[in-house]
Amino acid sequence: MKVDDTVLMAYVDDELSPQERQQIEDELRAHAELADKVALFQASRLPYREAFAAQTLPPVPASLVKRVDDLIRAHTEAAKLRAAAQAEQAVAPVAAQGDNAQSANDAAIEHDAHMPPSAPVRSRMRIAPAWLAVAFVGGAFCCGVVLRLAPGVGFNEAGKPSGSTATVAAATMGSLPWVQVAASYQQLYSRDTVAHLWPDSSDAQSTVNEIRSEDGIALSVPDLSKAGLRFIRVQRLKFHGRPLVQIIYLPQKGDPVALCVIKENKANQSVASQRIDTMNVVTWRESNLGYALIGATSNGDLAPIGKEIAERHFDPLFGSV
Repeated sequence: MKVDDTVLMAYVDDELSPQERQQIEDELRAHAELADKVALFQASRLPYREAFAAQTLPPVPASLVKRVDDLIRAHTEAAKLRAAAQAEQAVAPVAAQGDNAQSANDAAIEHDAHMPPSAPVRSRMRIAPAWLAVAFVGGAFCCGVVLRLAPGVGFNEAGKPSGSTATVAAATMGSLPWVQVAASYQQLYSRDTVAHLWPDSSDAQSTVNEIRSEDGIALSVPDLSKAGLRFIRVQRLKFHGRPLVQIIYLPQKGDPVALCVIKENKANQSVASQRIDTMNVVTWRESNLGYALIGATSNGDLAPIGKEIAERHFDPLFGSV
C-alpha cells in the first residue's frame, strides 16, 4: 500500500481495515516524518459533522463545482502521465532520470490506488457536507495550508516560502513565514467547529507540561476571560521542524482567536499589528519567544489584547512557568 497523505488522513479518520492500519503503524515506527504528519492531521481533525449537522446550507455554486471538477481532472491526468513515465523508466534498460519531485499541492490532492479517479482529495471527508468538501479541496489547491505546517514542506532551507506565489516582506516580524502560515491555518477555523468544545483541564495541563519540558518553550497560557475570550484548547504543532504552539480562544461572538508561540532566538520586538489575507495579526517577541495573536477581521482590533498579553496583565492558566 502506498503511504501518502490521503492514506494517512484515512488512518487518522479510522477508515482503514485492521490490516491496513497495521501497515501504517509499521511505517510510522520506521519513519519519523510520517509520524509528524499523522500528529498534525490528528491536531486538525475537527468535529465538522456535529458543527454543520443543524445548519441550513446554501447549494454549492455551479461555477465552483465546475472549477473543482476541472482541477481534479487536470491533476488526475497529470498523475496518470507521471505513473506511465515511471513505468516506462522501470522497464527500460537505460533511461534518463526524470524529475519526479512533487509539490506540496500535488501531495495534497494525490489519489490512492483504492480510490476511483474521480474521487476528490478527501472524499475521506464524506462525513462532511458536500459543499464543505468542495471548499476544502479548493483550499488545498490554492495554498496547501495544512501541509505547510508539516516539517520541511512548502518552505526552503532559509525558512522562506517556496514557489512564485509567496510574498514575504522580511523587514517586519508580522510577515515572517511562520506567522503567515499560522494565519492561513487559522482561516480553516470557524465558530461552529469549536463552539461546542469544552477544555479538559487535565489534558490541557499535560500538553502544557510537554510543551515546557519536551519542546523547551516556557509557555504561559493567559486566561483571557476578562477580555471576553473563552479558552478552548492548546495544541502542539510544527513549522519546518520547529515546535509551534497554538492556543485557541472563542469570543462571545465571532470566529475563534489563536495565540501562537514559537522559539525565536532574536531580539525583543514591541507589539505591532498588520493584516494577512482575511486575518488581523498582532505580533511581538520577548525572551526568545515569538508571539502572534490571530483572528478574523470580524473580531475587530486585537492590538489592545495583544499588548495586555505582552505586558502580562492576564493571570496564567494551569500555573505559572
